[in-house]
Amino acid sequence: MFQAKLAAVESKYEQLTAEMADPAVQADAAKFRAHSKAVAEMQPLIEKYREYKDVAAELAATQELLNDPDMRDLALEELPKLQQRSDSLVADIKVLLVPKDPNDAKNVILEIRAGTGGDEAALFAADLFRMYSRYAERQGWKIDVMSQSDTGVGGLKEIIAVIEGRNVYSRLKYESGVHRVQRVPATEASGRIHTSTSTVAVLPEAEEVDVQINDKDLRIDTFCSSGPGGQSVNTTYSAVRITHIPTGLVVSQQDEKSQIKNKAKALKVLRSRLYEIEMQKQQDAIAKDRRSQVGTGERSEKIRTYNFKENRITDHRIGFTMHQLDQALEGELNELIDAAVTHFNAEKLKDATEGETAA
Repeated sequence: MFQAKLAAVESKYEQLTAEMADPAVQADAAKFRAHSKAVAEMQPLIEKYREYKDVAAELAATQELLNDPDMRDLALEELPKLQQRSDSLVADIKVLLVPKDPNDAKNVILEIRAGTGGDEAALFAADLFRMYSRYAERQGWKIDVMSQSDTGVGGLKEIIAVIEGRNVYSRLKYESGVHRVQRVPATEASGRIHTSTSTVAVLPEAEEVDVQINDKDLRIDTFCSSGPGGQSVNTTYSAVRITHIPTGLVVSQQDEKSQIKNKAKALKVLRSRLYEIEMQKQQDAIAKDRRSQVGTGERSEKIRTYNFKENRITDHRIGFTMHQLDQALEGELNELIDAAVTHFNAEKLKDATEGETAA
C-alpha cells in the first residue's frame, strides 16, 4: 500500500502548508506561488489517504466488536461495507500515486496532414480538424489556426493550429498517430469503399524555458506569400521559413501580413517540435526494449479506423469500439478519449507497481 511513501507525502504537505502561513513566504510571490501549486497537486492524494486511514481505523474497531456477542451481528453487517470502501480508496490512491505527466496542463500544437488516398485523404484530414475543433469548442478551449494548405476541393493537405485551455494536452496526447478512414467517396459511382489515411500529431506547446534555441542554429529566409491574403501579402516579403540547422527541421509561416508575427508563430511550432524530440529521447532512454506507452509519439502507427458504413470507430491500441462515428465527428469525443486515457493510465499504474515491487 506504499504506506511509507504516503506518510512522506503527507509530511511534505503539512510542511508546505505550514510554510505558506509564514509571512516571509507570503512576501515572496514566486515562492508562495510554487508552494500553492505543490499543495494543490498533493491535496487530492492527501484527502484520499486521510479518508483511507479513517476507514482503516473504523475497520479495526469493527473487527474488535466481533468478540462482543451483543455487537457481533452488527459488526458482521458493517464489515463488508467498510472493506469495500477501503478497497475502493486503495485503488484511487494507487492511481493518484502514478507520476504526473509534467506536460498535462500545457496547451498543444495540433498538426494534421493528409496521408495516402489523394483527395479523399485530404477530405478526411479536413473532417478530423473539424472534429477536434468542435471538441475544443465543447471543452471551452480556444483554437487558433497557424497555417493551412487547402486542396481546393474542401480538403486539407496540412493544417497546424494551437489549442489553448485547461489541461488540453492531458486530453489530446493520445491522439497522435495514423487515422484510417473507410468510406465511399462522393465521386465513386460504383459505391466501392475506399481506404485512406491522415496523420495527427499533438505536441505540448513548449515555452522558452523548456527549449532554448540559439540564433546561430537558425537559418531564416523570407519570401512573398503564395497563398491568399491580398495584394499587400503577396507583394511583400512577409512569409518566413526557419531552418533549424542541427536537426534539419523546417517550419514555414505565411498566414500573417507581418513578418514579425509570422516569425513568432514559426518559432512557436519549431520550439514544440524540438521539445517533442527531447521527450522522445527521454522515453527511449527509459524503455529501450519495449513501448508500454503506445501512441505518445509513434506517428507511423495506425491507431484508429473510422468506418462510415458501420458508423464505427475502432481504437486498435486498446481494443475499443464505439458505433457513434457521426456523433464523434460532431465533437462528442469524451467516450473515446476517456477509454484511451483509462487504458494508458492503467499501463502506467502497472509499471509503477512493478517498479515498487522490484525496489
